[in-house]
Amino acid sequence: MSAEPAEQEEPRAEVDVPASLADVLPAAATALGLDVARASQTLPALPAARNVVVLLVDGLGDVQLRDRAGHAPFLKAMRSVAPLAAGFPSTTATSMGMFGTGLPPGGHGLVGLDVLDPARDVLFNELAWDPDVDPREWQPAPTVFQQLVATGYDVVRIGPAYFDGSGLTEAALRGGRFVAAESLGGRVDAALEAVRSMRRGLAYVYWGELDKVGHVHGAASWEWTQELERVDAFTRRLAEGLPSDTVLVVTADHGMVDVPFADRLDLAQEADLRAGVRHAGGEPRALHLYCRSGAAPDVLAAWRERLGGLMDVRTREEAIRAGWFGPVAPHVLPRIGDVVTAATGRIAVVDSRRARPELLGLLGLHGARTDAERLVPLLITEGLAAS
Repeated sequence: MSAEPAEQEEPRAEVDVPASLADVLPAAATALGLDVARASQTLPALPAARNVVVLLVDGLGDVQLRDRAGHAPFLKAMRSVAPLAAGFPSTTATSMGMFGTGLPPGGHGLVGLDVLDPARDVLFNELAWDPDVDPREWQPAPTVFQQLVATGYDVVRIGPAYFDGSGLTEAALRGGRFVAAESLGGRVDAALEAVRSMRRGLAYVYWGELDKVGHVHGAASWEWTQELERVDAFTRRLAEGLPSDTVLVVTADHGMVDVPFADRLDLAQEADLRAGVRHAGGEPRALHLYCRSGAAPDVLAAWRERLGGLMDVRTREEAIRAGWFGPVAPHVLPRIGDVVTAATGRIAVVDSRRARPELLGLLGLHGARTDAERLVPLLITEGLAAS
């Protein structure tokens, strides 16, 4: 039975979470017996295993899961290792870079949804990608999947067919064998088949429907809860089909908040906020403002004056010093906005001059540093199949 729409609180203040999404695959590799460098050493060790299956549920925020735990009894019963911090912005492209490479955003360079290609002075979308951008040059660091394959482990990646060879996949998740499956049940079956065929290795499963439902209907909706119930049921089925020498890990890339349309500003109608801005990238709750020459101080002042109570507005240098992106590689530096914003309240800044109407109509958003957006769960269980 599905829930009535849940009451959603104001975005919660940021709390200190030492482990991050970048630690998940290195921890899985360690469980298999391979030592992979970690972004931090704070994540507790996973149990040693012959195989590891990692299920990443797009949009399954830790705050939302705890608020709706009664609708996810199997997930609730799994061992909760820790809430993890996604990077900044708390968005899929950035998070998948962290997840796949084990590096913070400033290391892997996928620093947002719409980001600047400094060589061409154009924005491009890191989800849809741009055929003029070579993903392996944009993100040259080896992925954890590649490191596993290079040392003799099996890696199987399971997701929708269009992910195979996509720009984001090649940048962040390359390595191993790809298996296409469209339904969640089909992906569970593919994961079980992969484990049966593996000598020793890792199967990665992606599911994105929860995120889609949250964007369209809101993370506080009954539709989101209904999809969570379905995820819970298929996670149980996956665990019950795995042998006891296999560890199942469930995590996510970000959470979500609902932002009513009355609480949004449109840059198309805000001349004072557009002044001095060459490109407005990022996304509605976490903007990269690429400024005209010499205009950054004025842009900073205008945005702070107008939105200072609802957004944390910083210069690039201030955001980097505060650790928003982790250590930043030199080639990544110009991809970050001259001015960077992170929503702290119920606010979004859109741009109807560039955004497609269907994107402007999304209720659930993410990208900022509030707990509801950046915290994700890390849940584990050993396989439950009868021996």
